[in-house]
Amino acid sequence: MAAKLAKTIAALSQMGNEFVSLAGGCTEGASIHEGHTPRVSRRDLWRLRDSNTNVRSEERTTKRLGATMKTHTLDVGDADIVYDIEGDLPTPDERRPLLMIGQPMDASGFRALASYFPDRVVVTYDPRGIARSTRRDGRVDSSPTVQAQDLHALVGVLGAGPVDVFASSGGAVTALAWVAGHPDDVAVLVAHEPPLAGVLTDAESAEQAMKVFRDAYNAGGFGAGMAAFIAMTSWRGDFTEEFLAAPPPDPAMFALPTADDGSRDDPLLSDRSRPVTDYRPDFVALKAASTRLVLGFGEESEGLFTGRAAVAVAERLGQTAVVFPSHHGGFSAEDSGYPGQPEAFAKVLRAALES
Repeated sequence: MAAKLAKTIAALSQMGNEFVSLAGGCTEGASIHEGHTPRVSRRDLWRLRDSNTNVRSEERTTKRLGATMKTHTLDVGDADIVYDIEGDLPTPDERRPLLMIGQPMDASGFRALASYFPDRVVVTYDPRGIARSTRRDGRVDSSPTVQAQDLHALVGVLGAGPVDVFASSGGAVTALAWVAGHPDDVAVLVAHEPPLAGVLTDAESAEQAMKVFRDAYNAGGFGAGMAAFIAMTSWRGDFTEEFLAAPPPDPAMFALPTADDGSRDDPLLSDRSRPVTDYRPDFVALKAASTRLVLGFGEESEGLFTGRAAVAVAERLGQTAVVFPSHHGGFSAEDSGYPGQPEAFAKVLRAALES
């Protein structure tokens, strides 16, 4: 068990410190339209976008049946948002683009999953302050509502909305905020394992459990914090007094560093992630939205924090959560440090998107 966890931990950096269930996410103006253009097609919108923005892009061939990936940077005023497009917009059959988002995972975590959607234009992005996306707003926290505005701007410059969205972990939280604020941007949202404490029946205990790993991180650094995080995300069922009273695990049990390097800026273990886990979905707005919402969790996450949260959100929306193969990062490449089942995962995702 410890060896498996240690291997998983090594993959966290590659996955952008994505939330994981360890037991078993050109300088272009945000506004491109002037006046009103009646009955404009997606193809016309794309041409209009091209003629009114200065696009700085990189092109490279991916393994997705030779599709070309173009990388762009969107200036939203207080941040530069970097996003990748695999395939050509507008699509010949005008099928909706598929946007994949995580948090704090960046675009690179979706490469394996995207390869199983050769018939779709796939768009991925790095959230502000993560990987290639930089910010100048004087903040370091990950706010779902702020990131929702970034995604609203992104869909605007794509000129291809509404889009379909697969959102994982903190990205699923951002997507719920996005749909609540801008439902016309998203046709279908599949939200996979949002780490939301407030929707659980044991919400107060869940919030205390997260405080345990953050306190451990603040006191002892990365190794201590990650060991406590593993304990929290490996716990199955409600967080009990027994769990909360247990001493923090030894980082050495998981081949984690025991020395403290002094840094306290980890996007997962620090307070930077609190706006994600503290977010309270606007269920009134979500129920009223035109967007079709699907909640899901990995079969190995049943009973774990993020799996339970997905079920709870689904129930609040009057739904039954969809069960996906594998774990919290079940869409990861099979040869990655945190191997998933991307092909099987993609089949369930395709069914959820198209049903």
